[in-house]
Amino acid sequence: MSEKITVGISDYKASKAPHTIVTFALGSCVGICLYDRVTKIGGLSHIMLPDSRSFSSREINRKKFADTAIPDMVNEMRRMGVGNNRIVAKIAGGAQMFEVQPGSKIGAVGERNVESVKRELARLRIAIIAEDTGLNFGRTQYFDLETGVMRIQSLNRRIVEY
Repeated sequence: MSEKITVGISDYKASKAPHTIVTFALGSCVGICLYDRVTKIGGLSHIMLPDSRSFSSREINRKKFADTAIPDMVNEMRRMGVGNNRIVAKIAGGAQMFEVQPGSKIGAVGERNVESVKRELARLRIAIIAEDTGLNFGRTQYFDLETGVMRIQSLNRRIVEY
């Protein structure tokens, strides 16, 4: 029986088909779907910030940052049986939700999150096969582990599938 698994902000979950993983309220945050189509094992991470290095390692939630959450989720998926070279990624989010002063680093957090996610996935040699990022609106991200389809739902916009 299929189950819907919810991922909160600064969290990730890994599971296998026939489940669906969902995360809500992706604004400047980025949702990263990782998938192995052979085993139908996947994970969804909802990262909030790009980089953990400016925080004390004793204080951090590793699931909050792109540079720690992604490799941790990959390791969990490998323990579940995912093959090393079969993982692909689909990403969403990274919006600029508020108007800010030009040049402000605070306003660019969504863009920095997307860049950091792409850098970490490249470092791990995981191809991004679909992307729905940027612009100025929030997203809800559904990830169907039976099919590998990522569905994005946004207020007053059509639902898109990747």
